[in-house]
Amino acid sequence: MSMNTAISSSSRVLLKKPDIDLDSVPKNTIGSVKIPCFSSSPSSVLSLMSKVRRGAVHCASMVEEKSPVLSSGVLFQPFEEVKKEELLVPISPQTSLARQNYFDDCEAAINEQINVEYNVSYVYHALYAYFDRDNVAMKGFAKFFKESSDEEREHAEKLMKYQNMRGGRVKLHTIVGPPSEFEHEEKGDALYAMELALSLEKLVNEKLLSLHSVADTNNDPQLADFIESEFLAEQVEAIKKISDYVSQLRRVGKGHGVWHFNQMLLEEGV
Repeated sequence: MSMNTAISSSSRVLLKKPDIDLDSVPKNTIGSVKIPCFSSSPSSVLSLMSKVRRGAVHCASMVEEKSPVLSSGVLFQPFEEVKKEELLVPISPQTSLARQNYFDDCEAAINEQINVEYNVSYVYHALYAYFDRDNVAMKGFAKFFKESSDEEREHAEKLMKYQNMRGGRVKLHTIVGPPSEFEHEEKGDALYAMELALSLEKLVNEKLLSLHSVADTNNDPQLADFIESEFLAEQVEAIKKISDYVSQLRRVGKGHGVWHFNQMLLEEGV
């Protein structure tokens, strides 16, 4: 029997003729022959379990033996690893069980951002109340600032939820009371209010970037990713949107065009 017919295509990893003479195996017998071979890797052992029927050899399996040791040469021992001090579960009921790699600076910065979001929401709520008055009656502006107020409050709540998730403690600070009058002699109330909103959105963006910087300084990639994915892109979109509104209001002036702009805001999103 020749080597070309004895070894199937699946065993082409052999580099030399095996030590056993296959021609010496009796025909019409059934048995197992272990053939030591060389593979492309000098450290591998190829075990061929061959069944011999009517003079034909069929390769049943190839098994490469590997060591359970990791590439580093050290076997991972989970029950030993969890004994490290930083992985121990706290016993005190006042200590967070979830907290890990969450520094005090990051916790404090989150609480400050919560306060920023609530303060901006409060100003927008005051603007909503102003434009909803019977002697102002600009329902489109009232709708816009009510939605803006709700959005900033939702941002604050999202930050609070993240604070709890990381094992921090939410500490709410004082909210400054906004004014109740927004009439401006030169600009009018509509343009003045929208310019104020643009300044507030830029302020929020600046504070978010500062929070992201705190995360980077403290090597907290999870906090940095949270700020990037949940806030930063949305913030620049809001700045662009309100910038467009300011430009349009500057064009229409304080006259009849403000009423038409108000109607546009009222119908937006309907």
